[in-house]
Amino acid sequence: MSAETGLIPEREDAEKLLHDFDAAIPVTEAAPMGLQHVVAAIAGIVTPTVLLGNAVKGAAPDTTTLLISAGLIFSGLATLIQSFPIFKRFGARLPLLFGSAVAYVPVLMTIGANYGLGAVFTSQIIGGAAVMFLGLFIKKIRVLFPPQVTGSVIIAIGLSLFPVVVKYMAGGEGAATFGSSKNWALAMITFVIVFLLNTFAKGIAKLASLLIGMILGYLIALPLGMVDLGSVQTAGLFQLPKFMHFGIDIQIVPILTIVVIMIVDAAQIIGQSTATTVGAMDRQPTGRELSGAVMGSGFINFFGGMFGGMICSPFGQNVGLTTMTKVVNKHVMAFASVVLIIAGLFPKLSAILISIPYPVLGGAMISVFATIMMTGINMLFAAERSQKTNTIVGTALAFGVGISLAQGALKGFPDWVTTMFGHSGVIMTALAAVILNVILNFDEVKVGLHRS
Repeated sequence: MSAETGLIPEREDAEKLLHDFDAAIPVTEAAPMGLQHVVAAIAGIVTPTVLLGNAVKGAAPDTTTLLISAGLIFSGLATLIQSFPIFKRFGARLPLLFGSAVAYVPVLMTIGANYGLGAVFTSQIIGGAAVMFLGLFIKKIRVLFPPQVTGSVIIAIGLSLFPVVVKYMAGGEGAATFGSSKNWALAMITFVIVFLLNTFAKGIAKLASLLIGMILGYLIALPLGMVDLGSVQTAGLFQLPKFMHFGIDIQIVPILTIVVIMIVDAAQIIGQSTATTVGAMDRQPTGRELSGAVMGSGFINFFGGMFGGMICSPFGQNVGLTTMTKVVNKHVMAFASVVLIIAGLFPKLSAILISIPYPVLGGAMISVFATIMMTGINMLFAAERSQKTNTIVGTALAFGVGISLAQGALKGFPDWVTTMFGHSGVIMTALAAVILNVILNFDEVKVGLHRS
């Protein structure tokens, strides 16, 4: 027995492999860790596709079903290539889970309602190509993203997720029972289970604390009538995405809007990748990893647009889960990818996963989201402490988080400006931090760019 962990040596060695990216591990080790990622992400993947499908007036009855299927399949594929890069270029070789990006939903809904889904996915295809091209130069412009910039972005990501998780704990925004004591009781019971396991348990019980908490929360919710299984009964048996089902529709305004947003959103990909390596691997990401993450994102969104798969980006909740557990093994993400792909092919499985009550999700995820923000704070502690750093971080967060909280502050601007900067605050924080860093550290940035 190990005095430190209480595990038998064989078990202890097996669990150490979960913290090794390339180690071979049995399915029995990968399954609970991978399923934990799936249940943390599934609602976030499906919800944007449903909103987009509902926004398009006059769409065929099977449109939303097709979007959900494609969204899950391409989320799985996007996650898979990040751990197993294609041609050693498209993918980061990092444990990043990608999913349908909720940040794009408002602008995609507007484009879908005004121009149709053909224009949405045509714009996405072109945007994906632009992001792949950008990825070629990430190594050269990495000097624009020092710890004070990426730390600010990661903190903004964590802060932007806090309202989301609290709404989950309250029952899900728009629910008839939103804010009820029953929802909060279920959320807090789930939170306590996850907290106790993560704090005091050892071995697999600690690493799988989120999954165990969700399972127990789900079992508690069943007799309380808080689980809706209606969608399981009505879901189809099998669904395949259809190639170019929505056609090609070249519209200049949607194309320019999507391309600009996807390029700017590369800052979030860099931030999430950095949070993963710093928080779970105790190191900064390499230039190849950042380039691969961005190029992999562009690659999957390029091909996803051809099959109706919504724009994918890294999920903050899963980055937080990885940094909390330190489980970085690529086979864990491979298992999660396969489950997502199967859920896209077999709608009844995705319906079961989606039936997890929001209070259970919220209660399990709140500590995960907190981990993301703390990763950013720890990154700032490691940066050079100076008045310049304080100015960059404080001002960038003031602009980014402040504008996102002051809803309507940008109403005098075009809709795409509000969509890009007025919701989560992440992109505005990133842009402000990059600009301030260039201004305040111009000589260092200039030297770094020249060396690149």
